[in-house]
Amino acid sequence: MVKIVTTSPGFGTAPRVAARLDELGWTLVRCADAVTLAEQIEDADFFVVGLIGPSPEVLDRATRLKGVLKHGVGVDNIDIPACSARTLPVANTPGANADAVAELAIGMMFAMARQIPQGHVSVTSGGWDRKAGVQLGGKTLGVVGLGNIGRKLALLALGLGMMVVATDPYADAAFAQQHGIELLDLDSVLARSDYLSLHVFGGADNAALINAERLGRMKPGARLLNLARGEVVDLDAVHEALVGGHLAGAAIDAYAVEPPDTSHPIFSHPNAIFMPHSGADTVEALENVGLMNIADMQDLLDGRRPSRVLN
Repeated sequence: MVKIVTTSPGFGTAPRVAARLDELGWTLVRCADAVTLAEQIEDADFFVVGLIGPSPEVLDRATRLKGVLKHGVGVDNIDIPACSARTLPVANTPGANADAVAELAIGMMFAMARQIPQGHVSVTSGGWDRKAGVQLGGKTLGVVGLGNIGRKLALLALGLGMMVVATDPYADAAFAQQHGIELLDLDSVLARSDYLSLHVFGGADNAALINAERLGRMKPGARLLNLARGEVVDLDAVHEALVGGHLAGAAIDAYAVEPPDTSHPIFSHPNAIFMPHSGADTVEALENVGLMNIADMQDLLDGRRPSRVLN
């Protein structure tokens, strides 16, 4: 019997993924905290990582483990060197949820531009506050991180009549040239963007990438989106930029601590909108990611090296 432990709330919830697990006869155990994970991983064959990653101490207890699979793309909460030292392959699922995250970014841009949350509250509270919004067409979108998600978002934005500028040291220059996307340094992207959308990994290298200084380099009236990792933005600085009017809006789907401490004043600012880190949570994306995870597990059981292994 194959046993999978997971700290991902979404793994196994999509119908096709659940049906595939049933067909294979594999056991899935959900772990909501590190204590349960440490107990359950002792006889687990695979660990599907979500909110909680594998510490070296947890890995030391996992005597049967054959692989560590990320339910998504970002592996900043996986100690890859520790996995490598224990000959544990680590694999993620690049591109599987790119459409979902890019579509949410577009949705949040529309919500800010047309003040959809404010309009909803106005109507349902008995008001009729018809504030004029702005259109996305003709505006400039800045994309920080032109990977799978960044490219999908760029194409959607271009389809809406937006102009796209991007920064990424590993950008596909041919893709950018083909679609008329300008590749610039970060400061130039900040200065040009009406909307700035972040799609980079977290971790120490990108901690507070968007801080007070960099917010000050953005256009007055620009809007910021973070659908990447919470630590990438300094929430205090974003709040100050909203209060001072330098930022016209902020849309956030990722937080340094999840769930976040909603006593922070940004959560009561009228021009900030929030989602519960659900950019990748569509039925289609959960199916894509989960089935990729299962395919990698099957490869490992059969003695094959999955193509997505990172170490």
